[in-house]
This record gives sequence, C-alpha cells and structure tokens, in this order.
Amino acid sequence: MILGLVDEMTTEGVSLAAATKVLGVSSRTVERWRRQAGGEDQRRGPKREPSNKLSAKEREQVLKVADSAEYRDLSPKQIVPKLADEGTYVASESTFYRILREEGQLAHREKSRPASRKPDEHMATGSCQVWSWDITYLRSALRGCFFYLYLVVDIWSRKIVGWTVEESESTELAAALFCRTCADLGIDPKGLVLHSDNGGPMKGSTMLATLQRLGVVPSFSRPHVSDDNPYSEALFHTLKYRPSYPSKPFSSIEETRQWVTGFVAWYNTEHLHSAIGFVTPDDRHGGRDMLFLERRRLVYERARRKHPERWSGSTRSWEYVERVSLNPQSDSGITIDAYKKEAA
Repeated sequence: MILGLVDEMTTEGVSLAAATKVLGVSSRTVERWRRQAGGEDQRRGPKREPSNKLSAKEREQVLKVADSAEYRDLSPKQIVPKLADEGTYVASESTFYRILREEGQLAHREKSRPASRKPDEHMATGSCQVWSWDITYLRSALRGCFFYLYLVVDIWSRKIVGWTVEESESTELAAALFCRTCADLGIDPKGLVLHSDNGGPMKGSTMLATLQRLGVVPSFSRPHVSDDNPYSEALFHTLKYRPSYPSKPFSSIEETRQWVTGFVAWYNTEHLHSAIGFVTPDDRHGGRDMLFLERRRLVYERARRKHPERWSGSTRSWEYVERVSLNPQSDSGITIDAYKKEAA
C-alpha cells in the first residue's frame, strides 16, 4: 500500500524524499522494499518484552502511591524524594511521569488545579468608557538597560490618551500617568474601566488605591494570557513595526520621548485604523468619524450610479462601528478570531 501511494505521488511530480516524509518512512526503506520480492515489509518488531519492564502489580503500585491522599497534590519530582526519605523506592521520576501520562493523570487535580476564569466582558459604546494600558521595553544604548514606555489607549476610539517614557517600572509612575491623563482630558473617571495585565505596576498598592479613590473599575488579564489584553499588545506591535522605528537602541531618554511623541501624533491623527472603519483614532474620539463614513458612502453611491455595470452587488460598506468589546464571552455573538482581528 505504501509503495502504491509513493508511486502515485511521484507520478504527480512529488519528489521521493517529500513523499516518504509525508508517509513516515525513509526513502532508503522504500528502495529496499522495491528490491525485495513482492515489496512486503519484513519488519516484525521485538520478539519479547524488555526484561526490566514493570509488572502489572508494580504499575498498580505506582498509580496507588500517586493517587493517595498524601501524594496526589504533588508532582513526581516531589513524590520520589519523599519516598526515599521514608526508605521506600517504588519507581523513578521518569517512570512516574510515563505511567501518569499513559493514564491521563499528568495534570492538576482537585484543589491544586489553578483557577483560570476568563475576565469579565466590558462593552464600550463611546469614548472614555474602557481603557487599556500596558508597559513595553525600549532598548537603550547601555546593554541590559531599557527605557519603559507606558501607554494608555481608549479601546472604543483606539486613541492613545496618555503616555510617558520613564527609566523604571513603578506603580507610582503608573498612578501619576492615569491621574494626569484624566486631568488632560477633563473627565471624571468614576465608572471608567481600566484593563491591564498582571504586572507589578498594574497591581501595586499605589495604583489600586488610586483607582479605588477615583471610582475606577480595575480589570485584569489572566496570568500568562496575552489575548486578554489585545488592544495594548496590538498597539505595541504597530509601534515597533513602524518603518521609522529605530534599528539601533535609543541613546537617551530625551531621544526616546521625542520619537514616541512623533509616533503618537501619527497614530492618533494620521493612521486610518481598519477596525473602526479606516478613520483616525482622533476623529473617532472627537465624534467626526460618522461624517467621514457618510461622505465615503455617498462617493461610492455616485460612482455606482455613474457606472452600474461595474458593480455586481452592493457598494463597499462604510458601516459605523457602534460598540467595541473587551474579552467577549462566548454568548456575546463575537467570535474569538473576529475579536483578535478587531483588536489589531
């Protein structure tokens, strides 16, 4: 059967090496089979079991120990030394791992299973309702040292509403940036949702106390789950893949701040963001996006009336994006793939 598949694939122009790789055999094996009468696979495998194989009773003992009340919350790396302290040898660590894997028990069990509840969904229907923020590293000329860019973005308009570049990560600096951003925009932050990951500056006592004092609703990602904070991650990706992003490290914090100032100005006032109808974040934040979208719709309608034969269906949709969701739940009607694409 394998030889027949190889012949069929090579007839279609696939190389022998590529065909055998797909089928899981080597090209030398196929050539040897062809030289043999009938081309039958004469491999028979081992004729006897290894002499050091665990008996059924020994295997049962491994599972009994691993599932006991004393050891069920421990890994084999913890179990084996504890058994040795008691003067008992059951099996090696690798044997414990192998048997537990074969039995489908190589996972967290009972109360040791870590909680991984998805963050609450937050919906924005206007600016200054839900913000996302994070910190990213920017390389400095001194090896191993970085400048830290704090960025706050409004997820509804995608506008960068606040930023700062500092020489360290600090919950005090983060709290000061948030207060300054609210003051610059002239808004009352009470009821505003501020989302971030689980970093130290995000969950520090100064930052949390500031949010509580101002009536802000804190929201956090799950540990090690970057998709829970996609708007900030997508923004950092855009920043670091800009053609103007320096190929060499920043020489000073002043140079870093100067570059970020230019990027923020471009992003807010020139960048046409695909997820909000290809309008600039600044226009959407200021409520001017509906006018631009309506003008584009009229342009396309006129073009269609002038040359109807060039349009097989409706014109391009310049639909206004009414709501933006952060961490949508499964029943919200927004698929996860669409959510990631929207954030980017």
